[in-house]
Amino acid sequence: MSGIFQIFLNNLLPIFLIAGAGFLLSHYINLPSKPLSQAVFYLFSPCLIFNLLTKNDLQNNDILRMILFSTVLILLIGTITWLVGKLLRIEKGTLAATMMASMFINAGNYGLPVVLFAFGEVALGFASLIFVTNAILVNVIGVVIASMGKRSFIQAIKNLVRVPTVYALLVALFIMRSDWQVPLFLDRSITLLADASIPTMLVLMGVQFKKTTWSGKALPLSLAAGFRLILSPVLAFALTPLFGLTGSAQQASIVQAAMPSAVLNTVIATEFDAEPSLVSAAVFLTTILSPLTLTPLLAYLTT
Repeated sequence: MSGIFQIFLNNLLPIFLIAGAGFLLSHYINLPSKPLSQAVFYLFSPCLIFNLLTKNDLQNNDILRMILFSTVLILLIGTITWLVGKLLRIEKGTLAATMMASMFINAGNYGLPVVLFAFGEVALGFASLIFVTNAILVNVIGVVIASMGKRSFIQAIKNLVRVPTVYALLVALFIMRSDWQVPLFLDRSITLLADASIPTMLVLMGVQFKKTTWSGKALPLSLAAGFRLILSPVLAFALTPLFGLTGSAQQASIVQAAMPSAVLNTVIATEFDAEPSLVSAAVFLTTILSPLTLTPLLAYLTT
């Protein structure tokens, strides 16, 4: 039991302490969430994606396998959530919010430090690829899903032009395939902004927790929590052998798959008015419950 407690203390508690600081700031000085979410959405997150892509030393084969694994897992969870939601006759806007909370994982501000603390730098490289893939998909597919809660599919697609991460991805891919070097002054500026992304998202998570409301959301919250914390890692265990993921790659993949709902879901839901209260509640619930599933999973994977 002491070993499991030590795993929680060293790998999970630091994340909760920073989120708790955001909660206290919101409680005592009424810190608003909108400016923080916009700073993450328009500035910090694109710089983080750019940095992770341009400074990753993994081989092309590793990159491809991790991206395919992440994409298949996210789309599979989304399909299952949509099917179950339709069977249960969940309203369109609520189903869109539930799909976002189920599909997209907190692979950055929660997943990256947990993988680093538990498995080291090699696993962190693989975990970074999952984070990048998840961040790209939530900024593309997630924006479409969020927009479709109240808009047509065509209008939802048009919202992609508002997503700065898409442009960060395109520029990063250009640099990766060319001999062009980012000037030192620009590289340092981007790195500083990227480094601010994870702590800001953790603080934002705490701020959103303070503003979360719960009434009338039992069914979609239960679906989101069950699919995110239980179904997703079970599917990851089944998928990793199919993609040839072993050792550190498998550890990073399964742990990332078991992460709670992404704080970025709240950012996008707020930006596109896709029931942000429900999405925030799902982020809060899955985050609070995550030590119950992550701690034994980490203990299993480290033996």
